[in-house]
Amino acid sequence: MSEAKIPLAGVIGSPIEHSKSPALHGHWLQRYGIKGHYVPMNIAHDALEDCLRALPKMGFVGVNVTIPHKETVLNIADSVTDRAALIGAANTLTFNEDGKIYADNTDGYGFIENLKQGAPNWDPKAGPAAVLGAGGASRAVLSALLDAGVERILLANRTKARSEALKAEFGARISVFDWVHANTMIEETNTVVNTTSLGMQGNAPLNVSLEGLRPETVVTDIVYAPLETEFLKTAREAGCTTVDGLGMLLYQAAPGFERWFGQRPEVDEDLRQAVLSA
Repeated sequence: MSEAKIPLAGVIGSPIEHSKSPALHGHWLQRYGIKGHYVPMNIAHDALEDCLRALPKMGFVGVNVTIPHKETVLNIADSVTDRAALIGAANTLTFNEDGKIYADNTDGYGFIENLKQGAPNWDPKAGPAAVLGAGGASRAVLSALLDAGVERILLANRTKARSEALKAEFGARISVFDWVHANTMIEETNTVVNTTSLGMQGNAPLNVSLEGLRPETVVTDIVYAPLETEFLKTAREAGCTTVDGLGMLLYQAAPGFERWFGQRPEVDEDLRQAVLSA
């Protein structure tokens, strides 16, 4: 008697022990009574392609991808979505039955869904957005904000050349500011986003003055450890609506889970607590 295969998924990176994804997907698997497993895998760069090609043969239906493999997997995948190509990175791989690898990036989706949930009155057309940072996360955020209808984005990064490179890619709706003028940039915006790792536990603080913030400004940080960064605390005390970074992690995971396990999962407070306590 033949039995259906138990679907396997996981997250690949190096290091990987910090990942919250196993707790996240494990919570959903248990909630929906799905006979599947989600495992963390520490895979070195030089073994990446061999491992990815082997996973479908072992019963894996897909994997999430984290540092340092998010860019490299685009060169390995058999097909790449337009948004993953634009962002230059993939965080979600789906394996077809023939072993072909389909690469997508759901970080921007996760960012926007988190913003809508945390700030229900947020209007992308209400005014410009200020984005701090020009790394990989910034690319996903810029793409998502532009898709959502933000008409102008003011961008500042400690290395200005990286901001200029993103402007060249994303077009005229991006305006570049010097990092030392980031506080001035914030004064004229309706949305402020920190996409840097500054303010994360163990990292240097985000030393950008927020004196120019207006109470109607929505402020969000992609950092979620700590859950309320000093950046968000200052914004909250200025009367702004603030959105922490945990929801971005939770929402970006939903499309992959649905593709792999056939169930659209719900992001709610139970899930937040399960991930925070992991």
